[in-house]
Parts: sequence; C-alpha cells; structure tokens
Amino acid sequence: MTEFLKSIGIANPTGSGWLIVVFTFVVAWTVTWRFMPRVRQFALKVGWADQPNARRLNKEPLPNAGGLAIFAGVVAALVVATALRPILIQEVQVQVLAILLGGAILVLVGFVDDQFSLPPLFRLLVQFLCALLLVAVGIRFNAAFGTALDPFWGTALTIFWVMGITNAVNLMDGVDGLAGGISYITAMSLLAVSAQNPQWAAATLVLAALAGAALGFLRHNFFPSKIIMGDAGAYFFGYVLAATALLGSLKVTTVFSLVPTALFLLLPILDTSQVFIRRLLKRQNPMSTPGKDHIHHRLLARGFSQRRTTVTLWIITLALNLVAMWVQGVNYAVIAVTAIGTASLLGFTVWRKLRAVWKETAQ
Repeated sequence: MTEFLKSIGIANPTGSGWLIVVFTFVVAWTVTWRFMPRVRQFALKVGWADQPNARRLNKEPLPNAGGLAIFAGVVAALVVATALRPILIQEVQVQVLAILLGGAILVLVGFVDDQFSLPPLFRLLVQFLCALLLVAVGIRFNAAFGTALDPFWGTALTIFWVMGITNAVNLMDGVDGLAGGISYITAMSLLAVSAQNPQWAAATLVLAALAGAALGFLRHNFFPSKIIMGDAGAYFFGYVLAATALLGSLKVTTVFSLVPTALFLLLPILDTSQVFIRRLLKRQNPMSTPGKDHIHHRLLARGFSQRRTTVTLWIITLALNLVAMWVQGVNYAVIAVTAIGTASLLGFTVWRKLRAVWKETAQ
C-alpha cells in the first residue's frame, strides 16, 4: 500500500497530510449534500428562485441559492481541516484566506444578482477587484518576456484569466449538472497535479474542499434538478478554480506558456469565446444579451436530452483534463487513478440521484 501511495505522488504515505486532504474532501461533500435540502426549502419559502421564461429550461420556479450551501461546505471543510492540522506556513495561510475572501465577495455579489439583477459593469468591477486581491498576495502569472513591463503584463494576464474563467464557468451553467460537473472534474484534476508539488499546499487543500462540495451539490443538481447554484455558486467555482490553477508560480515566457493551464478549463474557455465572438459580430452586448448560443444549447437543439448533454460534456471535460495532466508531466499512474476515481465518484453520485428519482416516480 505504501509503495502504491508513493507511485501516485504521495511523498509521505505514513504521515497525516494526505489523510487530511481526503478528510477535507469528505467533510465538504457531506456538509454540502446534507445542507442543500434545507437551503432549498428556505429558498422556496422566501422566493429565492429562477422563474420559468423563454431562455431557461425549468418549467417551474427553481431555487437558485445552491451557491450558499456550496460555499458553506467549502468553508466548513477548511475550518475543520486546519483545526486538525494547523497551517504553519504563513504564506499558505494568506493564500487560502485570500481565495476564500475573494470567493465570499463573489458569492455575495452573485447571490444579490440572482435575486435583484445587478448591472453587468458592477459585477465586472467586483470581479476585477477580487482578481487584484489575488495579485496582492502573490497568486499570479509571472511574466518573463525580458522587458521592463513584465510586472504589468503579469498583473494584466492574471486579471484577464481570473475574470475570464469566473464568467466562463457561470455561462456554462445552463443545463442541470453541467457547471457543477465541470467544476468537480477540473478540481479533481488540479488536485492531482497540486498534490505532486509541495509549493501548491494551499491549492491542494482548497481544491479538495471544492471538489467535495461540487460532488455533494451534484447529488441534488443532476437532472431533474432540485436546486441550482445560481451566479453565487458559479462565480465561486470559477474564481477558486482560476486562483488555484495559478498557485505554482507559473512563469509565462510566451503566449504558449498559458496552454498547459488553459487545457484544464478549455471547454468553458472555448464556449465563452465563441459566444462572445458571435454576439460581437451581431453587434450585441456579450455580457447582457440573452441567447441560446452555447455548446449545450446546440446539443439540445440536435435532439440531445439534458442528461445526455451533460454527460457528453463531462466526458469531454475529463478527456481534456487528462491531456492537461499529461502535458504538465504527471506520470501515467496518477493520471489513471485520477480518471478512475473521478469517474467512479461521479457515476456513483448520478446513480444515487437516478435511484431517488425512480423511487419518487414509482410512488
């Protein structure tokens, strides 16, 4: 067992570090899974729900406060984990707190937007400030083009990356289970990579909590969904994934240096890019113009069911993430374990969800 754990990148299999990571995942998964029904009940009671319209797929009011339970699950897991094994490295403490602070701000803004529709420019301004928070604590691209403007380009790339990924994940949240599944798969893949690098300690802990919370959420969000994450959850997932992908002092010497990192989130990036380009060509505002021009809308238009659409895009996301891990130099044993573990847990969650649906139908 010890040799196997070493083969998949666990440097000290006899220590407690890797057990804390697993425990963090389990706590986030359990808290989110168990807390979600209570959030749903309260949301329905007070009217926190998306009403049916021509653009949305739901036929009845659907609670949109799932992001609150996701955030609660992540924070609870990190609090318990750090209580059991305190973070002694100050830099790691600061990075974890900065990611949680920025995420909390975006959860708040996303939640208010879900209920009252904030102006797009205000949301972008808040995202810009949250991206600057990461830069301030050293979570950033390190440009090395050999010019006096390298610090500026590093900051600009970081802001563009964080804001872009935050919005890309949000825009993918159009079919039950899609954004949550993509976030879970990406978090698991980044977790496998970060576990190979001691300097990614902050990312490893946060990603374990994020992956667990995403899986717990999917138990209630796979079609037919009982609750959606809303902008609050989508912004949180996007922001945290963007931030943790930067933890590793990534040095950018050419545009192609961004490719390995971008591969993890390539599907949301491509989807958002093609939507923006199409809308700009039509002289529409990409941020505020509603439409059915995303990849998932095109699959639905081809006759795919919501479940088939979601699972298809999950498979594509997993394949891209495995390629990204290979490009990062992760060994084949780690890639195989990540693929099997990620797919197995996802499959188990879907099975539990479908079994519950079949039981409700039979009654």
